[in-house]
Amino acid sequence: MKTQTAKLYDLPYNEIKTYWTAALFIVGNILLPQLCHLLPQGGTTWLPIYFFTLVGAYKYGWRAGLLVALASPLANSALFGMPAPAVLPAILLKSVLLATAAGYAAKRFQHTSLLLLLGIVAFYQIFGALGEWMLTGSLTAAMQDFRTGLPGMALQVLGGYAFIRYLLRK
Repeated sequence: MKTQTAKLYDLPYNEIKTYWTAALFIVGNILLPQLCHLLPQGGTTWLPIYFFTLVGAYKYGWRAGLLVALASPLANSALFGMPAPAVLPAILLKSVLLATAAGYAAKRFQHTSLLLLLGIVAFYQIFGALGEWMLTGSLTAAMQDFRTGLPGMALQVLGGYAFIRYLLRK
């Protein structure tokens, strides 16, 4: 596995850059799901609501990632009705787990690799599924991402790695 030393940030809440950065990633998390929803089952297959949360939290820290994780699903639900309000708590839980895991891993390991991103995605999906099971009482609902969302998880790992590498060059 190839690793790359990264210039990673941990933006604090008292800097305007944190909010501008988060706003850009929130826009990405609004636009990408809209594109994916043009395809049949695009949201449940590609899991687009998590993509820019992963990238933003990894590159700019858990605080910026947490802003993206919370605002993106809420904005998408309010503007487009997707995610549906009934599944919003589970998606918010997974988004928060993803942002904290990505921010922690970036700070802890100070580099990026496919294996590291795979671990982050596995972490938030496994613990998010457990949380969703507790929230809904439905193991079937909790396991949906593992049944239909494997392409989306692969996109997060491979696409996230490529996007983070791109940001590192800028």
